[in-house]
Amino acid sequence: MHKRIIIFSGGTVGPWALALIQPADLLVGADRGALFLVENGFKPDIALGDFDSVSTEELEAIRRSSAILKSCDPIDKDYTDTELAFAWSLEQSPSEVILCGALGTRWDHSLANIHLLRQGLQAGISCRIVDAHNQIRLADPEQPLTLSAEPYPYVSLLPLTLEVHGITLAGFQYPLMDASLTIGQSLGISNVLTEPAGSVTIKEGLLLVIQSSDTQIIR
Repeated sequence: MHKRIIIFSGGTVGPWALALIQPADLLVGADRGALFLVENGFKPDIALGDFDSVSTEELEAIRRSSAILKSCDPIDKDYTDTELAFAWSLEQSPSEVILCGALGTRWDHSLANIHLLRQGLQAGISCRIVDAHNQIRLADPEQPLTLSAEPYPYVSLLPLTLEVHGITLAGFQYPLMDASLTIGQSLGISNVLTEPAGSVTIKEGLLLVIQSSDTQIIR
């Protein structure tokens, strides 16, 4: 399978998330994210989770509208609903995985979901987290990340490992050449692309690349 997969989780979602959907995409609903799809007229290709955040009536609506429903016990499970959805998605060998609703008011869940990007990188599958103002990806030494200046004017770099070495930026207002960043520094915050496209290359470590906009990117 080489289709793109979009996961809808139970964090912050809205019309901007629905605007990402393309006709050939596979749609995965994680717990309340499945309800969001159903309530907006979309049929999840698979809905999975413990569904402890939906009512009995809402779960029945999800069941009727989903091609597949996989339910698990809310107590006897080791993974979050989003990780279960993410693991299933990686098993399908898609061209890309996009996570919507992965960020929200619960920052324990938000940070855990950001850490999931490492699993995608290890699987060799392009993955990103998207919300109304941000796009988050993970860079590793295997290949450069290419970034578009639109619709995100700001780019921030945050180490996911203790140190990241050999950072080289092209197309940025504040370029770097073979630089290093240490976790806990704010040196990599709010750089700006000066070209229509730029690139981030690293030699060692894992680097979060966060593209941001002060205005909502999709209306």
